Amino acid sequence: MSAAFMESNIFSTILRALCSLFVMALVFQLVEFAVKVWWIPLTVSKFMEKQGIRGPPYKFLHGNNKEVGLMIMESTAKPMNFSHDICPRVQPHLYSWIKIHGSVFLCWLGPKPQLIVTDPELIREILKNKNGDFQKPKKNSIVKRLVGDGLVSANGEKWVRQRKLANKAFNGGSLKGAVLEMAKSVEEMLGRWRDYDGRDTEISSEFRVLTLDVISRTAFGSSYVEGKNTFDLLATLGKIVASNIRKIKFPGSGLIPSRDEVEAKLLDQQITRSIMKMIEARQEKLTNEDANGYGDDYFGMLLQSQANSKISMQDIVDECKTFYLAGHETTSALLTWTAVLLAMHPEWQERARKEVIQVLCSNTPSIDGLAQLKIMNMIINESLRLYPPIQHQNKVSTKKARVGKYTIPSGMELVVPILTVHHDPSQWGEDVNLFNPDRFAQGVMNAASTQVSFIPFGHGPRICVGLNFATLEAKVALSMILRRYTFTLSPSYQHAPIHRITMVPQHGAQIIIHSL
Repeated sequence: MSAAFMESNIFSTILRALCSLFVMALVFQLVEFAVKVWWIPLTVSKFMEKQGIRGPPYKFLHGNNKEVGLMIMESTAKPMNFSHDICPRVQPHLYSWIKIHGSVFLCWLGPKPQLIVTDPELIREILKNKNGDFQKPKKNSIVKRLVGDGLVSANGEKWVRQRKLANKAFNGGSLKGAVLEMAKSVEEMLGRWRDYDGRDTEISSEFRVLTLDVISRTAFGSSYVEGKNTFDLLATLGKIVASNIRKIKFPGSGLIPSRDEVEAKLLDQQITRSIMKMIEARQEKLTNEDANGYGDDYFGMLLQSQANSKISMQDIVDECKTFYLAGHETTSALLTWTAVLLAMHPEWQERARKEVIQVLCSNTPSIDGLAQLKIMNMIINESLRLYPPIQHQNKVSTKKARVGKYTIPSGMELVVPILTVHHDPSQWGEDVNLFNPDRFAQGVMNAASTQVSFIPFGHGPRICVGLNFATLEAKVALSMILRRYTFTLSPSYQHAPIHRITMVPQHGAQIIIHSL
């Protein structure tokens, strides 16, 4: 037998083996795909239906995605009137389905089941659970590139460790020092506003720069200008994430990355390099000066923990992404909608201004003075109620669990739609869609029928660690603005709230400012 024949025979054997492996892998993927898009939806639907839970029917592969996409496209096609009844526009699918299926129903994000919960008692059970029955859902590859495994998405011991660190960075003592840095950022913004007097000003972009500068100063010891590249990269990556939320993957599609996945990977690499440069700069400063260690800001605490082998360098990168993103997006949205509301309701703008002038003796606010701004606090809470920056609080069941009278199967995603809860007339009364800060006159606890009727920053053990920071920043900015300017809506303003990463004005927020 010739050597050539033997080589040919070996090659044929290897080729047949590879073909067999390929076929087996393909069959395995097809079976897995069939289970995912047919068997699981079928069994979950029947299991929940036996408990009286129904919802919009599952459509093969796409679930309710196409229906939701069309409803949102139609509802956001044109601006709405100057009303705060925004659920039919921002969440038209939930607004419609709740009327049909009630306060608890099943819907489908592709083949993934989602249990929508608006019943306050069930919400309380889900969000206050301390047994680990409900945790943060795992992120898909693109979303994970945006937030990593930081505080927002981590679970278990890792979350506990990160939360302790964040609590230390945002405690009362740290916030007291942060007020001065916040005031510096606001002062810079107001310096630019001298050129805007009497002119249309797109306020959401102004607040975006402000909040980015504040988080840079207070958490990272830099400035908006220094961090602009990182911010821009994160914003671009955020747009890719938003456009991929309802996309479905087919069998084998993971072998060839999509255009968005390739771009997301490149952006992630650039963001990581940008953050690593920040780390190197801080470490170099430590080597040269060796003064206060790594610094007493959040970034310094992260580096110190890494030096003590408590967290990894990747953990630092993930936390930086999380805080750059969450640290400004929510506060920027809060300030934007509060300014729009005060422009719509000048009587409340004037009440807030009088309080600021009466309570805060100097132009530079103090943490003690800000704490006495009762009217301001009521206005901010009402803004958060009507236009909550975050639209959903998502959990996933880690095992078979009980919620109220229902049995929740393992792996079920539970969604608390914050906007819907905040606009529920059974919790807030018939004036639910009116701007009425007086409803918070006796505090948050007495504003609605239950504690979980107002959850702009979540509820329970995982309530947002930046809650006090965000509201304090909003008070600093608004108090300084109200001392110097009045503002009205521009004739060019179109009322069009829309959900992207946070709730934003689809066509911008144009106001006209006038110096006092």
